[in-house]
Amino acid sequence: MHASIDGYFQALQKVIAAATSITTSNIAFEKRNVYIGFVRGDLYFADGSLLHFRELIDLRRVDGRSMYAYHYQRADQSLIFRYDNTRHFFGLPFFPHHKHVGDETTVIPQRPPTLAAVIAEIETWLANQPLDQDE
Repeated sequence: MHASIDGYFQALQKVIAAATSITTSNIAFEKRNVYIGFVRGDLYFADGSLLHFRELIDLRRVDGRSMYAYHYQRADQSLIFRYDNTRHFFGLPFFPHHKHVGDETTVIPQRPPTLAAVIAEIETWLANQPLDQDE
């Protein structure tokens, strides 16, 4: 648990800096008070894929985030996966947390991931892609 939103933002920056597969990043941090903040960003990967993410953080909450979305897409903008906590799949285990895969018709109940876990999933996904893709 982070003592302040500044500490949370610093931890996110360290996670992003440690990811060797990220080639470029564009991140905006908005501090609202000592416990609440908003972050949004784009992380670009070596293969041209992109992670759009946003988090509304409230460190007084048990899970720390009021809202999140992690949208990972190929260079051609087709969805690979997206995690979010939009309240539109009532009845799923772990509601409202879920994951969209591929064409978005596949929805999987999921516990809420962290940005670090999403980046690790992307790095695993990238490592398992064929080396010579014909697109």
